[in-house]
Amino acid sequence: MLRVGLTGGIGAGKSTVARRLAEHGAVLIDSDKIAREVVEPGTEGLAEIAAAFGDDVLTADGALDRGALAAKAFVDDESRRKLNAILHPRIGARTGELMSAAAPDAVVVHDIPLLVEGGLAPMYHLVIVVGAPEEVRLRRLVDTRGMTEADAKSRIALQATDEQRRAAADVWLDNSGSQDIVLADVDALWADRLLTFEANIRLRRPRPPMSPKVVPYDETWPAKAERAIARIKLAAGERAVRVDHIGSTSVPGLPAKDILDLQLSVSTLADADAVADALSDAGFPRATGDWEDDPQDGEATWPKRFHFGADPARPVNLHVRSEETGAARLALLFRDWMRAHPDERDAYGELKLRLADAHAGDGTTEAYTDEKQEWINGAFRRAEAWHR
Repeated sequence: MLRVGLTGGIGAGKSTVARRLAEHGAVLIDSDKIAREVVEPGTEGLAEIAAAFGDDVLTADGALDRGALAAKAFVDDESRRKLNAILHPRIGARTGELMSAAAPDAVVVHDIPLLVEGGLAPMYHLVIVVGAPEEVRLRRLVDTRGMTEADAKSRIALQATDEQRRAAADVWLDNSGSQDIVLADVDALWADRLLTFEANIRLRRPRPPMSPKVVPYDETWPAKAERAIARIKLAAGERAVRVDHIGSTSVPGLPAKDILDLQLSVSTLADADAVADALSDAGFPRATGDWEDDPQDGEATWPKRFHFGADPARPVNLHVRSEETGAARLALLFRDWMRAHPDERDAYGELKLRLADAHAGDGTTEAYTDEKQEWINGAFRRAEAWHR
């Protein structure tokens, strides 16, 4: 099952995207709809709201008077917390029921307006944000929903900023223009990414071999790494000692293959095995076979566990290493030393570009990796001297 979080600011057109995904076959879970269901007449939720805020928040026929409730529940933080304590557990329980009822091969799209505000992004394999400039959203709210401009601006101000949403977004869908454009983007996203992503997780399918194509440093790599790290931390739980962005994409200015190298440090390899299924379910399937890090200074090889990122549009190598070996420390040392020495970074970048060009037609990175190992071994020695 693929869990997709769908969000966007008021007036951005999130519902348009949700409907299109549902047309393709996604299982749509609408948070706003659930929030209404849990306070329908006759529910425990509505009875508890009336007990907490008074019977005058009910209409004559026993339904919730949302305006009357808002006048009482949003006057201060204590009242807001009281309302949330009633609603959120019920909304969460119902959402969990709907998630559990979905088929094992489903693409579940959770339409949740306050995903970013609630810090919920790591709970999903992918976060889609629907965006539009504020002036476009204001016009839509005034023209199609009948809001006053002041009310529309007030509601927008209460929500996350575009900057905050972009930080959480794995996919940003611009819905500022013609509806046909955003629908075409959704169609491509479904066909090219979501279906393959779901199958990769369910089938524990490894990433196919890639040629050693090296590209210029990408300023978006750190933010993409942070989103993946948050998911890994959530999946690994207390067994995670730390999770880090390592490798070439973690060094500003260094050309690299467009593959994020991440490292999960655990206490023992038994911990690595214990979290393997959780990591696989979170979108990082475990690779089969035995994986080892090269020895340093006469030591024996260092066993590790290796996981791939299942997202076809965001390649990830996840190295799960025990702190009982020296490999986890060495990966961090190499990164920090390279960041502190631009001359070494540039020399390494030139080597990578030359070797990548020489092996562009290989269809695998094996020879490329082997030929740069001698330089890396020398770099490890220089990094250790710098550390001392």
